[in-house]
Amino acid sequence: METRVDEIADRIYRLCTLVPGAPGSAGFTFNQFLIDAEEPLLFHTGMRSLFASVSAAAGRIMPLHRLRWITYSHAEADECGSLNDWLAAAPQATAAQGRFGCAIWLNDQALRPPRALADNEVIDLGGKRVRYLSTAHVPHAVDASLIYEETTGTLFCSDLFTQLGDSPALTDGDVMGPAIAAEKAYAFTSLTPRTAPTIRRLASLSPRTVAVMHGASFAGAATVSTLEALASYYEDQLRQAMAG
Repeated sequence: METRVDEIADRIYRLCTLVPGAPGSAGFTFNQFLIDAEEPLLFHTGMRSLFASVSAAAGRIMPLHRLRWITYSHAEADECGSLNDWLAAAPQATAAQGRFGCAIWLNDQALRPPRALADNEVIDLGGKRVRYLSTAHVPHAVDASLIYEETTGTLFCSDLFTQLGDSPALTDGDVMGPAIAAEKAYAFTSLTPRTAPTIRRLASLSPRTVAVMHGASFAGAATVSTLEALASYYEDQLRQAMAG
């Protein structure tokens, strides 16, 4: 497996590994995102099995020892499985997550003490500014969170808009169709009364680029309307479920 590198916004890089599926299937992409700044930040670590490939790809962008921040959405293998490998490779890096995420997992698992972040807290990376967003159960898990890079308008949305198979790094085409198909196949998103309002909160940021963990990231004039459409889809799914 080879990890591909693509710049999807100014000094924001997608590290993409296509993991083959069953014979005849299209496989599944696992994407990490590296924000290159004075204090670089990695969002998602990938599984431990991908560390060698993903870290080699990151090393083509910058020396790993420059990394200063590592964060992720929620405790799951593809989100943070290789966290300690990254912390070992980058001795000055600090893991960061929400206070609840630190309490239930990160304080116990990280090689070094992590930094607990409050909702809407901003980390100034030097040339880039990352805002932490607490998004419990969106896409799933009680410790879920997302980040928004303010200078480029890039929203890192974890499992939202998951697409099956290989994909380009960035598209201005349809992502809703493939995302709904993946949701119908795996039902991975937590469906609660907070799901749609949380996604609409993301839309209110007016992101210019949406960085997707599984599949193509997307940019262009339709980013806000696409987020609104996803919120409406889950709102409708919840309404149907409650109607029984």
